[in-house]
Amino acid sequence: MASSRVAVIGAGAAGLVAARELRREGHSPVVFERAAGVGGTWRYDDAASADPLGAGGVHGSLYASLRTNLPRESMGFLDFPFVADEGSVDPRRFPGHQEVLRYLEAFARRFDLLGLVRLETEVVGVRRRVDGAGAGVAGWTVSYCSRKLAGGELQEEEQSEVFDAVVVCNGHFAEPRLAEIAGIDGWPGKQLHSHSYRVPDQFHGQVVVVIGYHPSGMDISRDIAGVAKEVHVAIRSAPCGMQSTTAHANLWLHPMVITWYYSTIECAEEDGSVVFQDGSRVKADSVVHCTGYKYRFPFLEEDGMVSVDDNRVGPLYKHVFPPQMAPHISFIGLPFKSILFPVFRLQSNWVAGALSGRIELPSPEEMMLDVMAFYSDMEARGWPKRFTHNLGVEFEYEDWLAEQCGLDKMEEWRRVIYVAARARVSVRLESYRDEWDDDQLLAQAHNDLS
Repeated sequence: MASSRVAVIGAGAAGLVAARELRREGHSPVVFERAAGVGGTWRYDDAASADPLGAGGVHGSLYASLRTNLPRESMGFLDFPFVADEGSVDPRRFPGHQEVLRYLEAFARRFDLLGLVRLETEVVGVRRRVDGAGAGVAGWTVSYCSRKLAGGELQEEEQSEVFDAVVVCNGHFAEPRLAEIAGIDGWPGKQLHSHSYRVPDQFHGQVVVVIGYHPSGMDISRDIAGVAKEVHVAIRSAPCGMQSTTAHANLWLHPMVITWYYSTIECAEEDGSVVFQDGSRVKADSVVHCTGYKYRFPFLEEDGMVSVDDNRVGPLYKHVFPPQMAPHISFIGLPFKSILFPVFRLQSNWVAGALSGRIELPSPEEMMLDVMAFYSDMEARGWPKRFTHNLGVEFEYEDWLAEQCGLDKMEEWRRVIYVAARARVSVRLESYRDEWDDDQLLAQAHNDLS
């Protein structure tokens, strides 16, 4: 089998498991990580962006109170269980972010990955090298900027190296995506994206509007309700069984009346009013955008090998390979709404096998036809482009990857626990992390993982 020198961009969960799978396959991975340690998005940073609505050079997006929204036994890599042990800093079933970081650091130590990682080294450019005939990829020039202490001063040095392949694992929780609100430029209050939210202290006694009700919006609205006068959440649609009133006397949900309407907020006015799409209004002091993030690959922008259109990264075959350059460049970690760590492992094994020749990919033409058929099916179903990398709960993608790689499929208990955990959020929002009714499945999980 062929062996390649591979640049892996990012040392979060995706980058770490990619490095492991690549090395197991006989490749030589080098992992570039801009932070001072491994863990990616699971590294908490007290510092928030100087720009409350932008990334501002701060990669971390965790807030202090964040806990997982999936139980630990379903989250972990299939061959490295995420279980509470004597080293746990948070043994709860739905632990805080510190425990996830501890798990990823333990994974890196267990598989001897730390020596492959170049910390405080940010990739700033990736360029194709073509063969002599100009007909194919002959490697990649990776430019990076490393921070080193010299003479008591922190210095930055830019260098370049050539690699046979590149695996992009830089995550997608660093570039804020904002709600579009008519009149917001003339509105006198303060705005903040959840990327820059850490603790609720700054909202003491305020009337706060939170836009978005995915996991961060759910958590942050309740965090803020502990100190604010009122919290009003603009939500696109309330899941079945969820009420507009909440267990908090000062927190209200404002679902949209017209669900196809573009914005959950009708407008913001110069007198401080925020008008919801259902016609209700409040005079607010602050607006918090819990509206997600944009996929972005600044180190690839000059090359144009992939585009990002409303969070559709493409064209990519099965969310991983650009058809015309496969398998020499790949993307791991783009999907969402799945059991992600096991997905990262499957994608990584697929990439490693494709690079070595153990796994044969379809022709570029066949891969492109598959991509176009996928896009056409999405359009026929009325799904927006931003749902391109949403895997849902059917596990078809995960099973397909496992088959391609010759690996075991996810256990049935893991799937059932995942689906049940997602369903509990809408009906037990206040308590789903601490109350559950799947003890039989939990016992089976612990038996399999022990």
